[in-house]
Amino acid sequence: MRDLLFAANWKMNLGPDDARAYMKTFRARYNRHERREAWFFPPAVSLEAAAQAARERADLLVGVQDIHWEPKGAFTGAISAPLAAQAGAKAALIGHSERRHVFGETDEDTRKKLTAALAAGLVPMLCVGETLAERDAGHTLAVVNRQLSGALGALDGAALARVIIAYEPVWAIGTGRNATPQDAGAVHKEIRSWLTARGVPRSRVLYGGSVNLKNIAELLAERELDGVLVGGASLDPEAWAQLVQAPAT
Repeated sequence: MRDLLFAANWKMNLGPDDARAYMKTFRARYNRHERREAWFFPPAVSLEAAAQAARERADLLVGVQDIHWEPKGAFTGAISAPLAAQAGAKAALIGHSERRHVFGETDEDTRKKLTAALAAGLVPMLCVGETLAERDAGHTLAVVNRQLSGALGALDGAALARVIIAYEPVWAIGTGRNATPQDAGAVHKEIRSWLTARGVPRSRVLYGGSVNLKNIAELLAERELDGVLVGGASLDPEAWAQLVQAPAT
């Protein structure tokens, strides 16, 4: 048996009332499993509602989808790591592909956000991954290594050990396509090698990209995967409860 983490990214879905109803249904359908955690990343308006609904379960954790790197100030519409923590967040997504490719977030932005998350006591979940063009050009590992260096290169081993990595190939997000378990495993090995070379012998690396009930068992059979980061397939609480309880070897 190995420890597994199932992270649900609700993206721009499920308001506070929806979040409370979702968590009630999920908790009724999901029995606590040893060595498994379920994390939830709701939109900011639902963060406190989801955190309150999960507060009595140590195996359930709520995080924020994005943060600003400054702790406070004149940044209309942004949320800082301390504000997210005050609302109940324990983790933060950093550098999700939609932040990079829709909103133009740079590697330098991810570095500042990740540093801010650590400073506020949040667990950063750093997302890395290549576009289809980069994959077809054979640049997958170069892109992933660049993104790791950009966000984490200045951190020491102790700080790096607090970071979770999610490999999410951009071409597989919301497309119905996903990397094969072997493809994902090869990239996960590269990520672990990068971290090991910097003093982190043990790390948690998740896979994200069109994960669903049909492919979860096959993905979890790949021992390099420590879990999954899931978008659309996590929006139904009953289906998500079923996915989080999927068998793994």
